[in-house]
Amino acid sequence: MRILVVEDDAGIAAGLRANLQQRGHAVDACGTLGAAWAALRSEAFDLVLLDLGLPDGDGGDLLRRIRQSQAGDGLPDRLMPVLIMTARDQVADRISGLDLGADDYLVKPFDLDELQARMRALLRRSAGRAQPLLVHGDLVLDPAAHSVLRAGQAVELTPREFALLQLLLQSRGRVLSRQQLESRLYNWQDAVGSNAVEVHVHHVRRKLGDGLIQTVRGVGYFIPRDDQL
Repeated sequence: MRILVVEDDAGIAAGLRANLQQRGHAVDACGTLGAAWAALRSEAFDLVLLDLGLPDGDGGDLLRRIRQSQAGDGLPDRLMPVLIMTARDQVADRISGLDLGADDYLVKPFDLDELQARMRALLRRSAGRAQPLLVHGDLVLDPAAHSVLRAGQAVELTPREFALLQLLLQSRGRVLSRQQLESRLYNWQDAVGSNAVEVHVHHVRRKLGDGLIQTVRGVGYFIPRDDQL
């Protein structure tokens, strides 16, 4: 998943990036409202982790602008969850953040495992799923355990292979272009080879079978819905 961290504390931002990237997420970080708004206008993110105390304003102003501008002003029209992470621990602050449109509110300092769990819940909700597991035939992907089973047997995938498979399973029946996959798998700093997505697809097919990921030549890749099998 593509995550935007809006946090002006460089140490916290670096720690979050390292932790989330270990889980296979593509993570970008901004330290100001201006940089965050520019990032949101130029990239499609799956989730935003938002601090409130920023050097050029309050994170609540960015949240308000996001919610007012979605489906217009260049932002994606799909739901983009926003999780506030802040040291402001008063009930009034939590109520204000949630009423502005935040999907969750986490007070610093927080446990990284709890953050991951809250992120998984938000991403499930935004995808319209209640079930935590992604099941497709005899294939089971568990985002929490970061594991894949095929016919009951564990399959080892690299973090990026896992992220690719998760994206395609969440979008079953819909073709995703190479550009769409790249934008969700890589952040700004990553050096992306011209055939990077094709290489990941090849490796996943080798580990899980050629019939799982289908190619629409000149368009992209997809996994069929269960009723298309």
